[in-house]
Amino acid sequence: MDDLIKIMMLGVFATVLIDVWSVFSNKILQLPKANWGMVGRWLGHIPKGKLIHNPIGASSAIKYESVLGWAFHYLVGIAYAYIYVVLVVRYLDAPSLLAAWAFGMVTILAAWLIIQPGLGAGICAIRAPRPGMARIQNVAIHTIFGVALYYGWLWVNVLFPETA
Repeated sequence: MDDLIKIMMLGVFATVLIDVWSVFSNKILQLPKANWGMVGRWLGHIPKGKLIHNPIGASSAIKYESVLGWAFHYLVGIAYAYIYVVLVVRYLDAPSLLAAWAFGMVTILAAWLIIQPGLGAGICAIRAPRPGMARIQNVAIHTIFGVALYYGWLWVNVLFPETA
């Protein structure tokens, strides 16, 4: 099977697992779920020159913002999977659980330095209603994502081994 298809499967797999975590943490731990519609709203305002909102909920709605946000969420998951495979698996030749976790922790920087400030929550969610809890949830999500990349890559290669 082509590596690109494997990478797409990997990105979707890892992203689904963080979505499962989001539902679990919301239902069992009473933590708020990610609102991908607000990310879609943020993306929809970027072409209009508005990058930072204060907060995003106060900005005007964008048509299909929820679809846009969810699509972005999964496209980013696939893009990160691609970077993981190219950098960690192929270039560094270090597909270990620790390397995958570290990669997951690096991906948290986009949330802390781009998405959260853009949504009006500030750098590292400093203006979120519960900043510490938001950061803990971010670390949990990106840990799950990194671990899912490691085990997902093993899984996809067992299901679809390379053929000569």
